[in-house]
Amino acid sequence: MNMNFEPLCKEIETLVAEWEPKLSSLNEETISQRRNIQNRTIKQIVGHLIDSASNNIHRIVHLQNLEPPLVFPNYASLGNNDRWIAIQDYQNEDWNILVQLMKYSYLHISHVIRNVDPDKLNNEWIAGHDRNIKLKDLIVDFLRHLKLHLSEITQLMNEY
Repeated sequence: MNMNFEPLCKEIETLVAEWEPKLSSLNEETISQRRNIQNRTIKQIVGHLIDSASNNIHRIVHLQNLEPPLVFPNYASLGNNDRWIAIQDYQNEDWNILVQLMKYSYLHISHVIRNVDPDKLNNEWIAGHDRNIKLKDLIVDFLRHLKLHLSEITQLMNEY
């Protein structure tokens, strides 16, 4: 099986190019005070996106390197992603560092996705009890997840 992820990678790169200046231009009140339905600020949402890229890069690499099914922690289970946000203290991180870290994390994952071995796309990760996810599905869902959180940021940016 050979899936072409080029359109997905280009969309990630386009979103990064669009969002870097938007994020960089936000003022302190907007990024640190407004909160979404999960009680996260824009700084914390961007931190979560960085965590997502990092964890998914590792999953993609491990799914090509280790024998399936892959046993790899699901950091998002049982509220762990909020603990990751708190432990890393994204709320008090320098905003410019967060924006650049997000930018380069997403450019790198796009590169990693482009180089996935097509023969490994059906390898599975054990994401939870009775929940296995194929590498190809993990990659496709990554863009949906990014867009979901960018839409949350848009809502917070537009609040008055």
